[in-house]
Amino acid sequence: MSGVRRLGARWRRRRPLRKRLAVAASAAVALVAVGVCAAAFFVIRYELLHQLDLSLTQSATRVIQENRGEGPQTVAGECRYLSAPACAQIVPADPAADPDAAYLLPVATPVREVAAGTRAPYYSNVSRFGQPLRMLTTPFGDGRALQVALRADPVEKGVRQAAVLLAAVGGAGVLLAGLLGYAVSRTGLAPVARLTSTAERIAATRDPRHRIELPPGPPGRQDEVTRLAASFNTMLGELEQSVSSQRRLVADASHELRTPLTALRTNAELLARGDRLTPAQRERASGALGRGIREVTGLVNDLIELARDEEPLPLLEDVRIAEVVEHAVAVARRHWPQTPFPLEVGAGAAEAVRPGVPARLARLLTNLLDNAAKFSPPGTPVEVGLTAHDDGLELTVRDHGPGIPAEDLPYVFDRFYRAEAARALPGSGLGLAMARQIARAHGAELTAGAAPGGGALFTLTFGAQGPPGRSHAP
Repeated sequence: MSGVRRLGARWRRRRPLRKRLAVAASAAVALVAVGVCAAAFFVIRYELLHQLDLSLTQSATRVIQENRGEGPQTVAGECRYLSAPACAQIVPADPAADPDAAYLLPVATPVREVAAGTRAPYYSNVSRFGQPLRMLTTPFGDGRALQVALRADPVEKGVRQAAVLLAAVGGAGVLLAGLLGYAVSRTGLAPVARLTSTAERIAATRDPRHRIELPPGPPGRQDEVTRLAASFNTMLGELEQSVSSQRRLVADASHELRTPLTALRTNAELLARGDRLTPAQRERASGALGRGIREVTGLVNDLIELARDEEPLPLLEDVRIAEVVEHAVAVARRHWPQTPFPLEVGAGAAEAVRPGVPARLARLLTNLLDNAAKFSPPGTPVEVGLTAHDDGLELTVRDHGPGIPAEDLPYVFDRFYRAEAARALPGSGLGLAMARQIARAHGAELTAGAAPGGGALFTLTFGAQGPPGRSHAP
């Protein structure tokens, strides 16, 4: 049996799913068809024999009533004809009491036992007159037995005809099973075939815009294969969005790097001809070169930070948010000496702890503070507040600058997006995008809006607990 199972497993591995499904469906339907035909044959055979046995029982009852008290003899012998009544004879238990004339039906030991009362009545099949007979042997009383027989060839012919007819029906059922199995496999696996074709087309063209056509109907009534195809379409949508985002990032990065790299090359070529420049010109070119290098370095570092979105990061640790905020404010005060940074920590917020990566949280806050200071007029404060609520922590950064125009508000967190008023200011347009990415990685939400009385207001909201079920920050 183990060898048969191994052979079957090897056959299944080497055959495509459609063929295996067709064979399985065909075998199941064929088995049912053959089983039904076989069951019908045995039922028909039993019913025909049962009707013949009932006829024998009725004939025996009639002969007993009409010949009560008669001795051993042949009562009737016309059963060689189809329309004749049953043959009947009375047989004694003692062979010495047999009549002089020979019996018409065979008399064996079991017949004598029935006459003697040591054996129950029984049916048997015999042959006489060149024809098959069905015979009943039953007690006649007073040490005698009665044998009654009828021709059985009509029953046997009916059984043969039923066998031929049911065999034809079974064969047609097996053929139909094969056709149905092929249709079931073709129809049932059509979405899988489309899914495979789409996957192969995407692999060949590397274009995730392809989709699998889904049958019409409400989503709640779709079958498993259709739901698989719908999930695959969803995955393709996410892949397309990821590829598009990657291409936009590369295109935007190339565009942003083009200007500083051109300036670097110009200043480098200018310094290469330093013997033709005055000391003041060399100093200006050297300073411009240094600033360009720092600008490109910052832009590259920002791109690396954004690209780390899917890379494993250090394990999360419990971070006291107030300490990170105080550190970021201290750094901003040194970097922007002309801008005041008043900090207000509310009751209960000083000891609040959230799981996170301190360095990345500090980078988030630094980006927010630098962005606020960049748009604040000299001497105007950038107000920082940290408060605790029942549903979490809230950090606000508010400046008193021109604010964010309503048409720019939906795009302030996009990569490389810079409002019309900010194009002349330093920066790459990646700071706020990076801040939102870090916030979401820590289970927080960063939003932007207009502050009451003018200026921009950025709000960072931490939930009551850190990111659930995460061992690494995304």
